[in-house]
Amino acid sequence: MSRIGKLPIPVPAGVTVEVNAGLVRAKGPQGELTQALPPRVGVTVEGGNVLVQRLGDDREARSMHGLARSLVANLVSGVSRGFTRTLEIIGVGYRVEQKAGYLVFTLGYSHAVYYELPRGVTVKLDTPTRLTVTSSDRQLLGSAAAKIRSFRPPEPYKGKGVKYADETIRRKEGKSGGR
Repeated sequence: MSRIGKLPIPVPAGVTVEVNAGLVRAKGPQGELTQALPPRVGVTVEGGNVLVQRLGDDREARSMHGLARSLVANLVSGVSRGFTRTLEIIGVGYRVEQKAGYLVFTLGYSHAVYYELPRGVTVKLDTPTRLTVTSSDRQLLGSAAAKIRSFRPPEPYKGKGVKYADETIRRKEGKSGGR
């Protein structure tokens, strides 16, 4: 039995969860999300909990059990609280500006980098070099944050680039000046 998969998912107040035809739909204060279930897994709502069971004991069912539980837990957590990811921009002259519906990055290239925000993702600029990305969909949030980071990944010599706030950059020494 999967250690993750057998844990019940508590449903907070103000959140409703519906299961029908292989889809789980959750509604809450942060919006509404839908998730398709992996094969060989079933979901039931009992009391104030969501339970994930596998529909067999073969290898595929065992491997999908914990995945399905994590997907449904992210769904419930997203519509109740939402998710955030903070990114930092490090480098002289590197910054970001927010225009109507998109972000403009100045990252040391000969041109500005424009990024249109996906629907369901919001960005708050704390400073011109620090931004907080927020969404109720964890997968969409991770994809948007990874795309922003890919515009100028942090380099190991000076640490310049776009990095996650909780990320540590392993620094290299660089060239030695001796003979």
